[in-house]
Amino acid sequence: MSERMKHSGLWATLFAAISLIWIFPIVLVLINSFKDKTYISQNAFSIPLGKAFVGMSNYTRGVERTNLIESFGWTVVVTVGSVALILLCTSMCAWWIVRVDNAAAKTLYLLFLFNMIVPFQMVMFTLSKIADMLSLNTPWGLWVLYLGFGAGLAVFIFTGVVKSIPQELEEAAMIDGASVPRIFFEIVVPIMRPSIISVAILQTMWIWNDFLLPYLTLDMSKYKTMPIAIQYLKGGYGSVDMGAMMGCLVLAIVPIVVFYIVCQKYIIKGVMAGAVKG
Repeated sequence: MSERMKHSGLWATLFAAISLIWIFPIVLVLINSFKDKTYISQNAFSIPLGKAFVGMSNYTRGVERTNLIESFGWTVVVTVGSVALILLCTSMCAWWIVRVDNAAAKTLYLLFLFNMIVPFQMVMFTLSKIADMLSLNTPWGLWVLYLGFGAGLAVFIFTGVVKSIPQELEEAAMIDGASVPRIFFEIVVPIMRPSIISVAILQTMWIWNDFLLPYLTLDMSKYKTMPIAIQYLKGGYGSVDMGAMMGCLVLAIVPIVVFYIVCQKYIIKGVMAGAVKG
């Protein structure tokens, strides 16, 4: 027993060290967000004390220069709309694939799996052109684009979950006169809830932090998400207001970190439900 506890302590120490390595960049950004930009360049690892400490001025200057509040609103619109559309469409699609189980459904499932391995860089220029042609260069147009890129993982997870749901439940509801939409939303969706929450967390973290897709497709004269707005802190000749940028980065990180901490218990449970039973 003591030997087992010894090994557990070693593993706990190892993973604690790895966790510190992962969290160190975030702590470094937080420290430098309270430091004068001159001192950031001189010593990025020092604690902001004395003349180096500037309080909240980096935050206020960053928000004013980037119009971060408006960008935050557009980021919320893009993220919430995209995640909602992904969850609705992919959960219904996964249910159809499993229950129909014919050649067309299997082919569609393979296409979704193929979607997971195609690099974004292969299609980004063509996608940007098509988005302009179809007037998808708006925050709500991005919902459709994110649906295309996020469908692969979501369908993969949801398909595994639906396979574990006894079909007799749906047949009994159908005998009782329940319609297909009612069967899906009142029987299937509640059972899929852990995986739905898990997929929602993963997709939210991806879309909230994404820079390249909005940058390639959005009309920059009207809409900017937070990652794009922060990038505009760069000045001429490569100059960057590091203080304001650090402050804006903290403001962009905090909402998604809080969201993850609140919902993290659902991630492993939901992913395992889809991956293992599939």
